[in-house]
Amino acid sequence: MYLVGLTGGIAAGKSTVAARWANQGGVEIDADQLARDVVEPGSPGAAKIHQEFGPEVFRADGSLDRAKLGAIVFSDSAKRAQLEAIVHPLVKAKAREVLAELPENSIAIYNVPLLVEASVDLPFDFVVTVEAPVKNQIERLTKIRGMSEDEAAKRVSSQASAAQRANAADVILNSNQDLEHLLKDADSLWLRIQREAFEKHSALDK
Repeated sequence: MYLVGLTGGIAAGKSTVAARWANQGGVEIDADQLARDVVEPGSPGAAKIHQEFGPEVFRADGSLDRAKLGAIVFSDSAKRAQLEAIVHPLVKAKAREVLAELPENSIAIYNVPLLVEASVDLPFDFVVTVEAPVKNQIERLTKIRGMSEDEAAKRVSSQASAAQRANAADVILNSNQDLEHLLKDADSLWLRIQREAFEKHSALDK
């Protein structure tokens, strides 16, 4: 298997890139979806959150009220660290389970916003970060996700800096351009990924 780590700041465009590569034959694994899976009602993750944050962050049906929990943790760095200590190990373990089930000739794309923050140590062959200026991120969060500017700024500042992500990446994709050009850059990079994946698989077959 060839494993690509795909990261980037919130609302920077990484999900657009992930979807493009999935349409071209990659297998996307979405860390945000895994994070939802590991706190489903009745799960050990949900039980730990209930223990640490109380019943007020859960709905009547037992599901996690992510908006209420988000309002707490994005206003208090200690609370956020508390939540991350619960969720990050569970997501890592789940990701390893999912990857272990993929065919050996797969190109897996692990779409993981918090690659740096969560110290994700999966055996990546290649790491890509998608970056946009902070003002663009905040604008997208307010327009597309309906956040206030203050809330959007808190979400952006809670993540690693662009420089920290760049230091962990092999390639930076610039999303401070129109969609057509971003997808063109993503397509060119995908050709490189396919070539390197083929070379890796060929070497293993010898």
